[in-house]
Amino acid sequence: MLDLKNDKRFRYVLIFKNHGEGAGASVEHPHSQLIALPIVPRRVREEVDNCWHYYDEKERCIFCDIIRQERDTGERVVGENDHFITLAPYASRFPFEMWLLPKVHSSAYENNQSSMYSALANMLKDTLMRMDAVLDRPAYNFMIHTSPIGEEINDHYHWHIEIIPKLTKVGGLRMGHGLLSSTRRPPKSRARLPAGSADRRTR
Repeated sequence: MLDLKNDKRFRYVLIFKNHGEGAGASVEHPHSQLIALPIVPRRVREEVDNCWHYYDEKERCIFCDIIRQERDTGERVVGENDHFITLAPYASRFPFEMWLLPKVHSSAYENNQSSMYSALANMLKDTLMRMDAVLDRPAYNFMIHTSPIGEEINDHYHWHIEIIPKLTKVGGLRMGHGLLSSTRRPPKSRARLPAGSADRRTR
């Protein structure tokens, strides 16, 4: 990512994983993908802009507020270690959808110390192991959401990983109208995810 950012043609670097045929994986062995784009994807642009509007009104990062609120209630916390937390988001778009976020505000995935990536690897492994145990190793996608190139250092956007097990089919509501619905409430999804091997700090 750091090397690609030096190329002036690019505005965004996507990192994602499609695991399993149901998630769109084109080859059988485990792999992740990196794609550099000359544009900022619309979904990313909307997310970053909406975070800016929230910050402009509240003078706080919306993701930092979510983390504080979820740690206070503990209702949707899947797991955490010293540096990262995994949540089942309120009003999730998909059953067992999870977000993995750094606890301290950080706007760009690539701007971290090497020790943070070790803690991230442990948290991601723990989260995926819980998902595999409960859902019998489902196909899944995960995507890293980070600030666009040229906007890496800011107070309003908080990089994170979105993890989406592929448990449902895409129907007309989603394809034709862009409306998302989940068949399971986040607290119920969180309750089925067992304790894992990460250094757990839930209240």
